Amino acid sequence: MFKSELRKKYKALRAELSKDFIETQSLAIANQLLSLDIWDKTYFHLFLTISDQKEIDTEFLLHVLVGKDKEVVVSKSDFATHKMTHYLLTDNTKFMKNAYNIPEPVDGIEVPISKIEVVFVPLLAFDSKGNRVGYGKGFYDTFLSECQPGTIKIGLSLFDAEPIIEDTSKLDVSLNYCVTPNRIYEF
Repeated sequence: MFKSELRKKYKALRAELSKDFIETQSLAIANQLLSLDIWDKTYFHLFLTISDQKEIDTEFLLHVLVGKDKEVVVSKSDFATHKMTHYLLTDNTKFMKNAYNIPEPVDGIEVPISKIEVVFVPLLAFDSKGNRVGYGKGFYDTFLSECQPGTIKIGLSLFDAEPIIEDTSKLDVSLNYCVTPNRIYEF
């Protein structure tokens, strides 16, 4: 399938999901993540849930990261440049929703991309080769392309892999893993 078809398909599938289902599956994803060999790292980039898009609830994963004493990094998007600025999540971090209803830090301690070791990547769909389909703005592909070569990229999905995304481009950045409630895909 092509990215445009996959966006349409998975937005429709998500629209059918209940809040309880998303919560249960998000907890299962957080539990699956515990078995990955990533916990020796320090700086973890976490996306904050856009609840009206029925995304995975990353609150469970946030509790795991805090419980393991990890440095959590969150981002603010610049829609003019399609770049993100990354901030350390602290007890003093204040959030505001942007025009797209994405919770973002108002300000804080900026973290250079070079420090980020693990990135949890939002997506609508992914394929068996580690390619992903996002919302189509290119924020994460730009961000991931600027990360250090050894940065671990982990997609989080409520659904299993598609066989193939037919229209990937050289600008797309592949995942190392994608974690679903029932399975960990390694690429």
